[in-house]
Amino acid sequence: MNKQLTVMRGLNALFYAQSSVLLPYLPLYFATKGFTTVEIGLLMMAGPFVAVFAQPVWGYISDRYRTVKNVIALLWALALLCSIGMFTVSGFPLTLTFVTLLYFFLMPSAPLLDSLSIRSAEEAGVSYGSVRLWGSVGFSVTAVVSGGILVLIGGVNNLQWIYWGIWLLPLLLLFFLQDVRTNTPPVSLSSLSVVVRNRQFLWFLLLVFVMMLPHRMNDGFLGLYMTELGAGEQLVGLAWALAAFAEVPTFALLHRYLHRVHELALLGIVGLLYIIRWIVYALVTDPVLLFVLQASHAITFAVFWVTAVTYAVRSVPPELRSTGQSLLAAVFVGMAGIAGGVFGGWLEEWGGFSSAYGIGAVLAGAAGIAFLATHAAARRKTSGGAGAG
Repeated sequence: MNKQLTVMRGLNALFYAQSSVLLPYLPLYFATKGFTTVEIGLLMMAGPFVAVFAQPVWGYISDRYRTVKNVIALLWALALLCSIGMFTVSGFPLTLTFVTLLYFFLMPSAPLLDSLSIRSAEEAGVSYGSVRLWGSVGFSVTAVVSGGILVLIGGVNNLQWIYWGIWLLPLLLLFFLQDVRTNTPPVSLSSLSVVVRNRQFLWFLLLVFVMMLPHRMNDGFLGLYMTELGAGEQLVGLAWALAAFAEVPTFALLHRYLHRVHELALLGIVGLLYIIRWIVYALVTDPVLLFVLQASHAITFAVFWVTAVTYAVRSVPPELRSTGQSLLAAVFVGMAGIAGGVFGGWLEEWGGFSSAYGIGAVLAGAAGIAFLATHAAARRKTSGGAGAG
């Protein structure tokens, strides 16, 4: 058994396990502390906001010093320290400060973990998805069991004990992880111009932003929508778990077929599938059916993420892989997260959840068509160049 892969799979499972504690329950925890809805919204927006700036910075630092493991270890240690502040201080200003610091260190570690997963998988001759799927397993299992644990330990106001307990294991696993170093030249600030001048990559990031904006809208108000339709808190938690669990077979099997379709074409198909998903979400009136529809995560987000990561890695020089990964994450988590929260909230107030999902279908479709058109244009250009030669 490959020790490095075993450690990487464990790290993915445990990192996304802690995420499954924060996403559903942190807003509820803040509510127990007496924060208003507006204050909780601002606290939850801190993560996407800092991700826009933090992820490219830490990606560059990783590439500059040619180490991913050490940067991840530093980020996780600092994130844990900031979480202690977040859970122990009182008052909105101090809480906002520690939440912002927590996400400044926590969010950039996700694309770096992806980068190390890709490199470890390549060295072992296996697919990235076979490593990343363990993140979905960790998220879904923890999302299912954490609710029961919270009941046993006295409710969501004791959320910190679950969160800190989970962090002990990934920090210990890091001691057994080998850094994957390359023979590529060291990165300088001037070398980043290669990415900035890459119009094809920047166009890809723009289309990712448009297609993922409604996805991030859904992340923000799925629970509210299900509650409005009559769902209880337990069903909302299970909906998050089902979405994560549905990713597993896609992460495990997509690599077998990915080489048959160009990434841009597949992203275009995903955009068209998102049209169907958001239209059905707009029409649903039964929360149980909405819960079942979360399984469509497997053919939308999971396919998108594996394909987008593959394209991002292929589109930048080898020495800038972590930077490319971090830019993709900054667009998805940060820019689309902020826009999805603000735009989605405005749409919900204007026309309700159904209208928001309907407009989301239009955005996803526009991005999907643009991906397909970009792929077709690139094929025509390649064919034209070959014919001229």
